Amino acid sequence: MPGIRFPFVRELRKYSRAKFKADVLAGATLAFVSIPQAVAFALILGLPLFPVVLSVIIGGIVGALFFSSRHHVFGPTSSVSLVVASALAATTQKASALSPLQWVVFMTFIIGIMQFAAGMLRFGEVAKFISRSVVTAYSAAIGLTLAVGQLHHLLGAPATGGAAAGFVQTLMDGARAVASGKWSDGDMVVGMGTFLIFAGVQRWLPRWPVALVALGGMGLVSAVMSWHLGGAGGLPFKIVMNEGALMAGVRNMAWFSPSEEYFAHLPSLFGSALAIAIIGMLESAAVTRSLAMRSGQSVDANQELLGMGAGNVVCALCGAAPGSSSFTRSEVIFQSGAATQLASVFSSIVVLGVVVFVMPAFGYIPVASLAALLIRVGWKMVAWRQIRVACRSTHSDAAVFAFTLAAALLLRLDVAIYVGIVVSLALFLQKTSSPILVEYAFDDSGSLAQLRDKSQRTNPQIAIIHVEGELFFGAADVFLTHVQRQAEDENIRVFILRLKNARHLDASTVMALESLREYLVREGRHLLVSGCSPDVLKVIRNSGIIKSLGAENIFEGDPTNPNVSTRKALIRAMQVLASKEADIRIFYDKRRARNPDDNEAPPGYTPNFQI
Repeated sequence: MPGIRFPFVRELRKYSRAKFKADVLAGATLAFVSIPQAVAFALILGLPLFPVVLSVIIGGIVGALFFSSRHHVFGPTSSVSLVVASALAATTQKASALSPLQWVVFMTFIIGIMQFAAGMLRFGEVAKFISRSVVTAYSAAIGLTLAVGQLHHLLGAPATGGAAAGFVQTLMDGARAVASGKWSDGDMVVGMGTFLIFAGVQRWLPRWPVALVALGGMGLVSAVMSWHLGGAGGLPFKIVMNEGALMAGVRNMAWFSPSEEYFAHLPSLFGSALAIAIIGMLESAAVTRSLAMRSGQSVDANQELLGMGAGNVVCALCGAAPGSSSFTRSEVIFQSGAATQLASVFSSIVVLGVVVFVMPAFGYIPVASLAALLIRVGWKMVAWRQIRVACRSTHSDAAVFAFTLAAALLLRLDVAIYVGIVVSLALFLQKTSSPILVEYAFDDSGSLAQLRDKSQRTNPQIAIIHVEGELFFGAADVFLTHVQRQAEDENIRVFILRLKNARHLDASTVMALESLREYLVREGRHLLVSGCSPDVLKVIRNSGIIKSLGAENIFEGDPTNPNVSTRKALIRAMQVLASKEADIRIFYDKRRARNPDDNEAPPGYTPNFQI
């Protein structure tokens, strides 16, 4: 178990004026991106703006203290906000003693505990075992759900189901609003104007912060119009000031302190919290690996988990919303030239200053502009190139992608991550649980080769079955069934299992081997095992099955001459059959002979073994 350490301390030892300047500039640039996103994420959650901004501030500082990556930024993200909003909407339909904000803060605490514990237990590398097809489908579903969920804000139409409505219902509600004409012309114009600003800035001012320019410009237009029209009530579109929850302040914070009232709700939120913790692991792995490849920095995945866990725990204690690894903000701070983790700290300080002095100005940002921003973010989360790769590579990848996407769009988002993982693992186990079992024989050159015609066996009473592939629990039944099918030939009295290329035996396979031995004994037949690797032999010995098989019937493989153990097994087979001689072609390599008993013979020589 790793100890708790703070990688930024090592950076401070060689900190310089140039690095300080680079960190301050990168932090200021990041702040200009973080603030508009925080407002948009508050809109998704339907919570006060301050807890979300507080997550940006606290998460940015605490995460930077733990992260090994210089460019990893922690804070609220679209994926986590959407999953939390979905779970919150489903929970608030039931009776709850907690307010929505209290419920979210408690979930933040549980997520943080899970992630911190995972980091301490060195689970940081577990994410690499989750199929990229699952991640691609889940990210696409998050993006589509995020975009569709903002349609009613873009149209200025009433939302009927909220975050609990799901993708399909939300899409149908938007279609009905368009068909019935229940939209606001003012909101539509503002939303389309915001999209045009996005396109213009990206086309002519690519280095400028797109979100800040668009939302700042539309907010300025809104403020001027409000002043000319005598107040916000006269505007033909909704602004953040009209959304009471978004503008709630510090007085409505839900400072968290563990109590029985909170933990009574643990069973209802545990599944969602676990899903978000897993999402955080996936996002952290994707973000840090991508940045590390370009920066050349070595990243400790467990440190990143510790940072996210600590960030969420401290955010919860301060009454802030949950956070995760931010793709967008990490990319911004990297491209802005951040030198160390302190850039994220400086960004949080700038955001704090903006909150203290400029927060009221955010009330003039049009809601439709925020919706346009989130639709843009959601669309960018759909990685079309990766989707093409996932759908074209293999049938298994295509199936995993389809199941995960369908589950995410039709079911709850936190359930979909489990569906994707289970389907990918099931298909993987199916693929690896089909070992190759082929009957072998020595050909005219004295080499082992596949036996095409079973009537051509050198000795019809002996069958050499070559086993290749994984022999873990998923393959045990297939292995047993296949050998028993070979045993339907009543002429075969001795079966030699050649396990030279068999891997990963476990208890299930050993039990299957014991069942096979018992079946053959009842039939008056015999089982020999050859070519055992040291790992396979260790499993056989540790399991105790070597006593029932008989040590004299098991032959360890020789890495210098893979046919030696099979030759010894053949000699043992003839002893078992009490045969006087057998015409068996064996290939000997004079240069590799290690044992005086392994008499050399040229290829094609036919020795007669006298028993």
